[in-house]
Amino acid sequence: MSEAPAANRVLMQGNEAIVEGALAAGMRFYAGYPITPSTEIAEQSAEKLPRVGGRFIQMEDEIASMAAVVGGALTGAKAMTATSGPGFSLKQENLGYAIHGEIPCVVVNVQRMGPSTGLPTSPAQGDMQQARFGSHGDYGVIALTPSSVEEAYYLTIRAFNLAEKYRTPVILLTDEIVGHLREPMTLPDRATLEIIDREKPMEPPGVHKPYQANAIGVPVVPNFGEGYRFHTTGLIHAEDGFSTSKPQVVDNAVRRLTTKITNNIDDIYQADIRDIEDADVVVFAYGGTARSAQRAVRMARKNGLKVGFYRPITIWPFHDEKVHQAIAGKKAVIVPELNLGQMAREVERVARGSTRVVPVTKVNGEILTPAEILAAIEGVY
Repeated sequence: MSEAPAANRVLMQGNEAIVEGALAAGMRFYAGYPITPSTEIAEQSAEKLPRVGGRFIQMEDEIASMAAVVGGALTGAKAMTATSGPGFSLKQENLGYAIHGEIPCVVVNVQRMGPSTGLPTSPAQGDMQQARFGSHGDYGVIALTPSSVEEAYYLTIRAFNLAEKYRTPVILLTDEIVGHLREPMTLPDRATLEIIDREKPMEPPGVHKPYQANAIGVPVVPNFGEGYRFHTTGLIHAEDGFSTSKPQVVDNAVRRLTTKITNNIDDIYQADIRDIEDADVVVFAYGGTARSAQRAVRMARKNGLKVGFYRPITIWPFHDEKVHQAIAGKKAVIVPELNLGQMAREVERVARGSTRVVPVTKVNGEILTPAEILAAIEGVY
């Protein structure tokens, strides 16, 4: 069933929930290439998009998939693609083009073990830094990471809303754990959802400047086919869309790609923060690993240990100020993750020596268990 006109209880896989969320947000174009463990997203999109007047296309590779999404989004369609592992690497050049051209779209990365082909069916969180720095140059990024099936649904909607509002690709950085997990959830009445559509020009063709920023630093770029003639390029461009090498214009253009994100961080950033106030130790975890971490925190508190829980839902932009406030002066911060410490390095940078940061890493293709995280908590007392 492609439409969910009223609230109903379902048993759903994380990857399926992403598709349902995308459809609820208004996705009408999907271009992709099947790759484990994200393939269900392509399969469900292929089945359900035609039922709502949308279009699905399987491209020859991940490079072309991202290019097609860019093209679809420029026509005004809400567009999405999904991938994993080496597919995310292949998307980076055209992802950078979309960031620079300020083209709204959603890119789902269901993380798996790497590097290279790695272990295609095993969970990992090794793309956390790639989500931020995968493309060359300076720019801002929005990346969201769910920890449950229900959250995968709602964060997909939020990803589309943020993409439309800030005219940027938004990365939904999930993992094999959440992608293949099945949980019960309630699909809401879509009429109750907040859905954001991109702003449209108020000035007539010939007067409107497609890359002139609005009040929050975001340009109002017309959709192709709606009467506006404008230029889109990967070159540094002025407000009219045409390339320029004037130093001040170049400087402003590049900085704005970052500041339109950083200046609006309080609108973009979300985190699940619990029991921080009285905590001696904080467990800082995200994505699928946060499920084990939350259980470990409950076990620790049951044993009389004062342990708090911090789960960033928005991992990029990283909210230095809020994270520092939450962890400064604590006995230790435990950072469990399925990589060799990519998030731990960010936490340590923000801690600025105010607390001890303890990475708990695993890269053997298996999940981190609550017992392993609990042992790390007990080890710092």
